[in-house]
Amino acid sequence: MANIRSIDSVDFTGKKVLVRVDLNVELDQKGDAMERFKLEASKETIDKILSYPGTRVALISHLGRPDGKRDESFSLLPLVDDVSRALGGVTVRFAQDCIGEAVTEGLAALADGEVLLLENVRFYPGEETNDKNFAASLAAPFEIFVNEAFSVCHRDQASVTAITHILPSYAGKRLLEERAKLDEIRANPARPANAIIGGAKIETKLPLIREFESTYDAVLVGGKVANEAFDQGITFSEKVLLPLDYQGGDERLDIGPKTTAVFVEIIKKAKAIVWNGPMGKFEEKPYDSGTNAIVYAMSESAANIVVGGGESLTILERGNLLEKVGFVCTGGGAMLEYMNGKTLPGLLALESADA
Repeated sequence: MANIRSIDSVDFTGKKVLVRVDLNVELDQKGDAMERFKLEASKETIDKILSYPGTRVALISHLGRPDGKRDESFSLLPLVDDVSRALGGVTVRFAQDCIGEAVTEGLAALADGEVLLLENVRFYPGEETNDKNFAASLAAPFEIFVNEAFSVCHRDQASVTAITHILPSYAGKRLLEERAKLDEIRANPARPANAIIGGAKIETKLPLIREFESTYDAVLVGGKVANEAFDQGITFSEKVLLPLDYQGGDERLDIGPKTTAVFVEIIKKAKAIVWNGPMGKFEEKPYDSGTNAIVYAMSESAANIVVGGGESLTILERGNLLEKVGFVCTGGGAMLEYMNGKTLPGLLALESADA
């Protein structure tokens, strides 16, 4: 396992620091964040940086898909108060841009202990094209870059990878913790080890199912992924358990009671579990029952559990179960790719030269 440069050895005194975070969260009708976990994930790292005298910290993130142009419906401005609460009441100022004078002036105006939130980095096409010149503009006001967003590490983009060639760059505490947890449960899980894969998009989930099929003791598959596997005639070994019955008639909107009972018994015996995706249309009763039963079984389990995926996170937050169901990974796509053995550009960019 390659070494990644950590913030633990960095002296941030008097430095201007750009921190890549993930604030790509669902907003309610009032514009408030519905996923507090993502907002809170970077708190430990930001607290550490702010503990050094004279530091000036700015946060950079994307929100949605504004297609490389300014679109106020994707502005990060409504998240200022949410970010402040997530950071324990730290004063958060807002910059109307992520490059240029708005950033330099915003940094200069910060008082000790305050944080500057930059505008959506995806308002510029150079972010998603990993443009070096745009990365240079992002980096210009700063002296150090910290990546605290494991969830975007599968993206080869300016605020994730290109910027690391310009500024001294380090991994935040949460990013390193997520990597370590995934390494542990991927390479050396306690037995029996089970994966629970649901949600949609068989094309993205199938490689992971195949990986677990070869390395884990059982793979429990539900949601649209199971439907798509049936419909496409995909075959698996006996390790992979597809639904025995359904709720929702021909639409197959949830796993049925027989399937739920089988899955729960397997979960009860597990020593390691990876969960990504719901078992059905969890947003609508009664098609949340399969997912709820699975989540309850995990909450009662002493297994080493790692959870990933936006829908999985939403389910845990709605049920106030974040502290009861294992370790929660901030990134669904990044988790899927990492667990499938792929090299993540954002992690590669942070590897030590002597690793």
